[in-house]
Amino acid sequence: MSDLVSLPEIERAAERIAGVAVRTPLVPFPRDPASAEPALLVKAESLQPIGAFKVRGAYAAIASLTEEQRAAGVVTHSSGNHAQAVAYAARALGIKAVLVMPHTTPGVKVERCIALGAEVVYVEPTGQARAATAEQLASAHGFTLIPPYDDARVIAGQGTVGLEIVQDRPDVDVVLVPVSGGGLIAGVAAAVKALRPEAKVIGVEPELAADARDSLAAGRPVTWDAEKTGRTLADALRVQRVGDLPFAHMRAQVDGIVTVTEDEIRGAMRRLAREARLIAEPGGAVATAAYLHHRAGLPAGRTYVSVLSGGNVDPALLLDVLR
Repeated sequence: MSDLVSLPEIERAAERIAGVAVRTPLVPFPRDPASAEPALLVKAESLQPIGAFKVRGAYAAIASLTEEQRAAGVVTHSSGNHAQAVAYAARALGIKAVLVMPHTTPGVKVERCIALGAEVVYVEPTGQARAATAEQLASAHGFTLIPPYDDARVIAGQGTVGLEIVQDRPDVDVVLVPVSGGGLIAGVAAAVKALRPEAKVIGVEPELAADARDSLAAGRPVTWDAEKTGRTLADALRVQRVGDLPFAHMRAQVDGIVTVTEDEIRGAMRRLAREARLIAEPGGAVATAAYLHHRAGLPAGRTYVSVLSGGNVDPALLLDVLR
């Protein structure tokens, strides 16, 4: 447990990102006022300046670098949102950023990264290719590697999501969090369990990319093939394996994993847009999908929060979903 990210580390990250990351609202998901259903509040991380929560971890990590490290620049590997977050943070701090991205990344995400002044290096869409290329570039050019999730500084930054949830709703009973590499759920769980131990933290992932579910069941990180995870619409959640440090948090602090179908993801995207006026990319909609379609299987409670982790959806896909 001593290696896990602590509440003071998350509080320091909150100080670091203040004024850069938005303190996002908890938006009530509309319901019948006469209904006895528990309340759902949506943590709208789609309202961040890059459209996703990733700006928290990226800025918290990069802002902690020494002057010498800043002068050399940073490198990362990501399917999109973390890459964009690193590009945004690096530009804000006047630092060179190189992004290793799968060639399958949605064009809208790549374009935004380039617009932020970052250099993009394309690789095959496997975690191994991404990580190996980023490490080679770091070694060759002296860049500091800013991992997308398997890093205490990044996890502390993402943990500010959980910090804000409990500060804004001290009575929260269940927090639903999308799972990709595990940085977000690790940070959220660390914050929530420190401030409100009785609250339950539940991870949510697509049925077609359920490596976190399998990992918790096996008691160790389990890897899924890129061909399998590539089937899901939720491109932000196609990571093949949760990180080692996030997994340690998940074993200690996460109360379970729920999986959702592709149709349920689409349905949640549609209802978030039409009823809550919130745009969610597929990966950003999974936590809300779990509440809408699997509440009977969730822990009991009066107040639920779903983390809408990002809203960087391809316009053509959003149009198709809304139809």
